[in-house]
Amino acid sequence: MKLPGKRQLNLLGFAVCLGLIAFALYAQYQLFLDPCPLCVFQRMAVIGVGLFFLLAALHNPGGWGSRVYALLIGVVAAAGSAVAGRHVWLQHLPRDQVPSCGPGFDYIMDSFPLAEALGMIFRGSGECADIKWLFMGLSMPAWTLTCFVVLGLFGIWTNMRRL
Repeated sequence: MKLPGKRQLNLLGFAVCLGLIAFALYAQYQLFLDPCPLCVFQRMAVIGVGLFFLLAALHNPGGWGSRVYALLIGVVAAAGSAVAGRHVWLQHLPRDQVPSCGPGFDYIMDSFPLAEALGMIFRGSGECADIKWLFMGLSMPAWTLTCFVVLGLFGIWTNMRRL
């Protein structure tokens, strides 16, 4: 059985990222699960991975160009994994060790210099530790972490393989 080409597989990766963002928006606007600051960064990473999948599909390069897309997808997926991993870690802290709830993402970005704002966001806060949604025993950040690992490996494999 012959596997689909790189273009089709990169489009599949893009479609999965599109589905993840669609579900995040559904959860926000239909289930009323407002994203915490770490959730916002995870969404940005999903969008980044999806854009690199789309660019790889549209460009459909061979040789070193394909390896560049593999690297870009892998790096953005790894960054997303780091944020999602931090979020999962915060969710599993004992209650007495959870940081206090902080201001919202928009307020942080508007009120503080970028370096300080990013530091505050990545430290996380109390609302990041709340688990408001579970599926098969895993929270949304745990599923997002799983998706980043799978999408990163899939993107690297898709764009590094020889046809």
